[in-house]
Amino acid sequence: MPYILALDQGTSSSRSIVFDHQGRIVASAQKEIRQIFPRSGWVEHDPADLWQTQLQTAREAIEESGAGAEGIHALGITNQRETTVLWHRDTGEPLCNAIVWQDRRTEPLCARLREQGLEALILEKTGLRIDAYFSATKLQWMLDETPDARALAQAGKLAFGTVDSWLIWRLTGGKVHATDITNASRTMLFNVREGQWDGELLDALNIPPSLLPEVLPSCGHFGATDASLLGRSIPICGVAGDQQAALFGQACFDDGMAKNTYGTGCFALMHTGRRFQVSQNGLITTPTAQAGDARHYALEGSVFVGGAVVQWLRDGLHAFEKSPQIEALAHSVPDSGGVVLVPAFTGLGAPYWQPDARGTITGLTRGTTMAHIARAALESIAFQSTALLRAMDRDAAAAGSAPLSEVRVDGGASANDLLMQFQADLLGLPVVRPEVIETTALGAASLAGLASGVHADLGALKRLWRADKTFTPRLDRKEAAEHMQRWEHAVRQTCVP
Repeated sequence: MPYILALDQGTSSSRSIVFDHQGRIVASAQKEIRQIFPRSGWVEHDPADLWQTQLQTAREAIEESGAGAEGIHALGITNQRETTVLWHRDTGEPLCNAIVWQDRRTEPLCARLREQGLEALILEKTGLRIDAYFSATKLQWMLDETPDARALAQAGKLAFGTVDSWLIWRLTGGKVHATDITNASRTMLFNVREGQWDGELLDALNIPPSLLPEVLPSCGHFGATDASLLGRSIPICGVAGDQQAALFGQACFDDGMAKNTYGTGCFALMHTGRRFQVSQNGLITTPTAQAGDARHYALEGSVFVGGAVVQWLRDGLHAFEKSPQIEALAHSVPDSGGVVLVPAFTGLGAPYWQPDARGTITGLTRGTTMAHIARAALESIAFQSTALLRAMDRDAAAAGSAPLSEVRVDGGASANDLLMQFQADLLGLPVVRPEVIETTALGAASLAGLASGVHADLGALKRLWRADKTFTPRLDRKEAAEHMQRWEHAVRQTCVP
């Protein structure tokens, strides 16, 4: 029986999962990674930590599976997107810490690009809005602020990559410097219409082309692991950024299908087929994982703080010891008691795009307890996701596409029944949770399986997708609208004067 190893390098942890040919989890291992906060609004990771935790979990998952390295047919990689790594080509050593996608330090650089009138050009070429979220200004900052970085880059001594490129480099012993189309598309330097790095954008941001990895389809050959790392040389056959990997793992291959991933942030994607569509509702356009010659696209919206609000309650306010305990705490009260929490700790993403917004809690009274705040925290995840998905529906209607009929969900927080029911209530649509909620890793494994011959085609992958539970709306539509009105009112109060 062929097994596939998926490496899932996320914002808060590194995971490795072994899947069988039916898409079932055989073994898994996970390690948390250290979060570094040098200043307010700055978020960093140690690239060595990303690599070591990923390698360790891969070894543990292979051992737990009982298959041994010889039983692993192929390897797939999925990763936190936009997070930026810069390293020496000769030594493989990072120049500095990785700048995480959540980091807001480059907002002044983004403001300068807007002042130069580049917003329309960047949107047209990349499908993205100018924002510190994406990799381009993070790389620009590294080159300008790290000693000798600019000179080394001009001399061709440095390599840039998102986390997938960093892992590929380390896995192959420095033989392969590559990325896939989904990760490249998140840099704000890649022309998604033409499928290549854009010289005009590189010039505008003063980024030397020699830094950049080769861009390959998501389903293909990315080299093979060094035999000393995992017991034998294993082909790397699938790579995709975490959210496109989740869309693939959810078998959302057709126009109009949508998924929402509930992780550190929340990420909703709706497949739009081969049509490149510029959003009129604050969303971005992004390529889907590419499994053939044709490029397909999706509309996407990102919530910067989703499950991270639960971590904040746990670590910052010490509301509970373990994250899963929030569900029981929130269930101990019938509702939030009028409390609305907007977790704009690093600004607000789509569809609001308010980088200066900061977190607020409104509706507090003497009767407010930690249980009410916990419930409001969970509800904030659903509120933000509803705003995204409704924006997608408006864009779909404008393009003459079919409206959303259901939303497939995944990620750690999708296991929370209270949150999923509230999500269905707000949307007025069925929310469908699959048997395997680790669809990010499943997507990477599916891409690798498709490229290596374990799976015959997309039809075979569709047949493997299995629903676990469907949450149907229970809330009156008028009441749901009132909830959203209170949320939008709270959002308007988050902007710093």
